[in-house]
Amino acid sequence: MGNNHTSNIEMREKIRNGLNLAFKKMVNYKSKNDGYLVFSENGKIIKVKAKDIKL
Repeated sequence: MGNNHTSNIEMREKIRNGLNLAFKKMVNYKSKNDGYLVFSENGKIIKVKAKDIKL
């Protein structure tokens, strides 16, 4: 059981790292093309210029 738990933690870390990398690549791509990212905060839609996002 301990080995399976370790493997789950490692898998979660790999997934988290992959999502962080994908987000950084998306922000860089959108910045180069003067694009926006759209988020939802408390049910409100927010547009943020990609160049304004600090990584």
